[in-house]
Amino acid sequence: MVLGAVLSASTMVGRIEAGISGYELSIGVMAGVLGFALLVGVGRWPLWCGLALGALATVAGTVTTPATMAMVVVARWERPAIVGWVAAAGAAGHAVYGLWRPLPGLSYGWWLVLDILVYAALVGWGLLIKARQELIASLQDRARRAEAEQGRRVAEARAAERTALAREMHDVLAHRLSLVATYAGALEYREDAKPAQVAKAAGVIREGVHQALGELRDVINVLRDDETADRPQPGLAEVAALVAESRSAGVAVDVDDEVADKASLPAAVGRTGYRIVQEGLTNARKHAAGLPVFVGIGGAPGAGLQIEIRNPTGHAPAEAPGTGTGLVGLTERVRLTGGRLDHEFTAAGEFRVHAWLPWPT
Repeated sequence: MVLGAVLSASTMVGRIEAGISGYELSIGVMAGVLGFALLVGVGRWPLWCGLALGALATVAGTVTTPATMAMVVVARWERPAIVGWVAAAGAAGHAVYGLWRPLPGLSYGWWLVLDILVYAALVGWGLLIKARQELIASLQDRARRAEAEQGRRVAEARAAERTALAREMHDVLAHRLSLVATYAGALEYREDAKPAQVAKAAGVIREGVHQALGELRDVINVLRDDETADRPQPGLAEVAALVAESRSAGVAVDVDDEVADKASLPAAVGRTGYRIVQEGLTNARKHAAGLPVFVGIGGAPGAGLQIEIRNPTGHAPAEAPGTGTGLVGLTERVRLTGGRLDHEFTAAGEFRVHAWLPWPT
């Protein structure tokens, strides 16, 4: 604004040196002051202020500076229709001014050419500023959205890690600790137990705790180092060891295993099958202690792997409290392998878990 006032003042000085009359000088001063006043209002009333500046440009050269500045502002902020009207008004006003106040040594034709070129350049300048600022705003918005998306992905990844950790910890520890709880409960209620029986139970408890700590250490190592994720994981072939552990804890487990070629099972399916049996035996010890458990395993390549676990429902309160998340996590694990898992209380008074897992040919 200050620079524009200086330019307008220099224009007036040039006119005075050219010998204009006092009347024309007064008109020029008033038109210049009014032009800068209109320039202040261009941001609020762009069309009317632009048209008024074009009209003032017909009578005084001092309006040239505020008119050109207004043209850049309008081109930067307003829609194309308003830009066109203001540019036409400004170019027409200067064309009229050049007609009755021609510049020495410059024909009117060249004056019109320069007039049009100047306004075209002003419009282009304003549009360039507009495009640049829109590009900067777009890049800033994209950066904000990318940052928000990254934050969302990190939060989802952390939630998935917490879910996977909780599921793995439950699968690994619940079985071992339920065995420990079973033997500890037996020691608590069998006051007449012989020293040999107490020693055997204590040994099983100690071994169960050591195994639980070892499996917990394996889980922590997997979380710390991705390279250890390829270490061997228990599969369907290790179900026999699970059954033996439960039998050693006094649980009557009846197994009907019709799968002979366990080696052809996909690793993920075998591991999930192992977890299903593990969870079924753990739940039986928790909620139906002392009652028999049936484990049925069958299937073939192309037909899928079928696993069924049944046990009578217990009437006594569970020795170990359950969180209710074991079957939920197990259902999710089965779903991730492309299978399905159902659990229900049957009319025969049993709790039944049935799972089907894909077994490609």
